[in-house]
Amino acid sequence: MNDAFPALGGTEGSRSWFERAQASLAGGISSSARLTSTGPHPYPLYMQSGSGARIRDVDGNEYIDYLVSYGSAVLGHASPLLTDALTQVLHTGTMFGTCNVPEVELAELICRMVPCADLVRFANSGSEAVQGAVRAARGYTGRSGILKFEGHYHGWSDTLAISNRPTLAEAGPYDAPHSVPHSPGIPAGVVDDVVVCPWNDPEALRAVLDAHRDLAAVICEPIVANNACTMPDAGFLDLLRDECTARGIVLIFDEVCTGFRTGPGGAQGLFGVLPDLAVFSKALGGGLPIAAFAGRREVMEPLARAEVKHGGTYNASPLCATAALVTLRALNDPAVTKRIDETGRRVMETVRRAAHDSGVPCAVQGVGAMFQVVFTPDGTPTRQYRDLLRTDQPRYDAFRHELLKRGVHTNAYGMACWFVPAVVSEDDLAATCRAVEEAFTVL
Repeated sequence: MNDAFPALGGTEGSRSWFERAQASLAGGISSSARLTSTGPHPYPLYMQSGSGARIRDVDGNEYIDYLVSYGSAVLGHASPLLTDALTQVLHTGTMFGTCNVPEVELAELICRMVPCADLVRFANSGSEAVQGAVRAARGYTGRSGILKFEGHYHGWSDTLAISNRPTLAEAGPYDAPHSVPHSPGIPAGVVDDVVVCPWNDPEALRAVLDAHRDLAAVICEPIVANNACTMPDAGFLDLLRDECTARGIVLIFDEVCTGFRTGPGGAQGLFGVLPDLAVFSKALGGGLPIAAFAGRREVMEPLARAEVKHGGTYNASPLCATAALVTLRALNDPAVTKRIDETGRRVMETVRRAAHDSGVPCAVQGVGAMFQVVFTPDGTPTRQYRDLLRTDQPRYDAFRHELLKRGVHTNAYGMACWFVPAVVSEDDLAATCRAVEEAFTVL
């Protein structure tokens, strides 16, 4: 097998590390999402260092990074803003299991930035924060049912690991999808508490809501990052808000991916629709593990009174809270998020032009800060999860590998998306666009 990339060196080091890892790590990985491959090679790349928008693997190959830790490293790798602030925390103590000053300052800043946020609670990952938001909704309403949308991803924990990647055979009828567990190990009782609905379909939504009167919450990704950045139809989020209000259901926006990178107020600021609760992680910590759920005072008050329980030894440690505070202060500058958006839109336009010139049907969907290239049969954007089941996945895999060969690192999964860091230089952008144009000539 030839391990050389045309524009890069070999990847034999990554192969060796993966072989070694399988003796001690289950499957050789620490997350199921890392079970990727290096194009035709049956092993993932091992990264060793990063600076700004670029990362380097163990073989010394350099890549412009549009994965950025699934959107987390929004200020770039080894950001001086973060390294300077965190070095001080390392010298004074990273966590104490007590209250601390940075968590208060961070909560105050989130309340200023996020339209729906009256009160905030912190956690360590998006999956944890989703669990906290769901518990808050159930505690507030006294109900147990949750409605989620087919294909939307809300973390790996049992609570909502339902119907995010079902096969067509598993998914059931379009207008009444089955609740399909994400994997073995999820109890039937948990699955039964989750009702599934197709996205962007007002009629189906109303029918599901009419059929289930015990719903505590409706949760969605407002931009479906885990469905290749499928966008909400015009007015759909407003309809969702109106229906939840009329029925006394808590509306939760999962802004783990959209939060802060799409603008200081996240997707709710972008679309002008306020949920009752919102969940944040990824860009929140700038690369360190922290998450939050925030929302209306009325819904959060049972938590504040300790009637609804929520805890965590590591929640908002001084180290992670400081990283988030530094990151959000940067992202609260509209010029920073504007630069992210404009950079991404230039890449998106390059893809569209290259696809047109090469006669390759594809859609480029999302917003500048996060988007995906989707090889649909006729080049139209996807509107729902089942549209993605008809896309040309082998062509996406080939596209991704051609980019990788040219030093551009993107998500290995066609149902995920590109994340744009704030530090892409003009040289990085020119190299990215050149790699895109060259990749389409061989697809």
